Amino acid sequence: MKTCFFAAETHGAQEARAKLSAAYEHTPMEDADVIVALGGDGSMLRALHEGLRLKKPVYGMNRGSVGFLLNEYSDKNLMQRLERAQVVKLNPLRMKVTTMNGGTQDALAINEVSLLRETRQAAKLKVTIDGVVRLDELICDGIIFSTPAGSTAYNLSAHGPIIPLSAGILALTPISAFRPRRWRGALLPQSARLKLTIMEARNRPVSAVADFTEIRDVETVEVWQDTSVEISLLFDPEMNLDERMIKEQFMP
Repeated sequence: MKTCFFAAETHGAQEARAKLSAAYEHTPMEDADVIVALGGDGSMLRALHEGLRLKKPVYGMNRGSVGFLLNEYSDKNLMQRLERAQVVKLNPLRMKVTTMNGGTQDALAINEVSLLRETRQAAKLKVTIDGVVRLDELICDGIIFSTPAGSTAYNLSAHGPIIPLSAGILALTPISAFRPRRWRGALLPQSARLKLTIMEARNRPVSAVADFTEIRDVETVEVWQDTSVEISLLFDPEMNLDERMIKEQFMP
């Protein structure tokens, strides 16, 4: 099995890359059978985007801090671990944006699509789901539309729910909602199509971010799960993702 070692710039990740490259042949990403990501959640996310682009599976090993979707690091028995790894398939979110100058752009998100206010003034958003207006006006710092894979990232920091990878739902979580003050978000089926319309866009500018792709001064944002695009994550059988998801919800 030909492997490409994709490492963060940190000392620990680079040291691990050197050890693994000495023990197993490093292959350019375009020619590899699998991408082995070394680092934390950020480097794993970048590796997943490379995997999407090249249609390569990704196996992560934690050389960062949290590393929720990464396996434990070891430079031993890598080939055996890859051969017995379990596969989890993910479909990313596709974000389509219309900007104030009339342009359109789109991007993919494995973790989440987030809208964020650009100035001191709060954003005003209209929330439409599957063609039905659910909130005429949401005044907030922003909003997050998260996949299960991203539910333990920015979504969790904004007090959104943790979602098991097999749950078949997406999380819509406000950031510092002012009106309606008691609205804490919603869980939506993966088939849902979300449209966010920015009210008073010129006075209250908003940016849209798909993972690490940011588009500023947006007017409308549509987001849906793109089932035509797929990425494969590889996990050690003993990792037990369901147990990790449950455990994380009871962390102090």
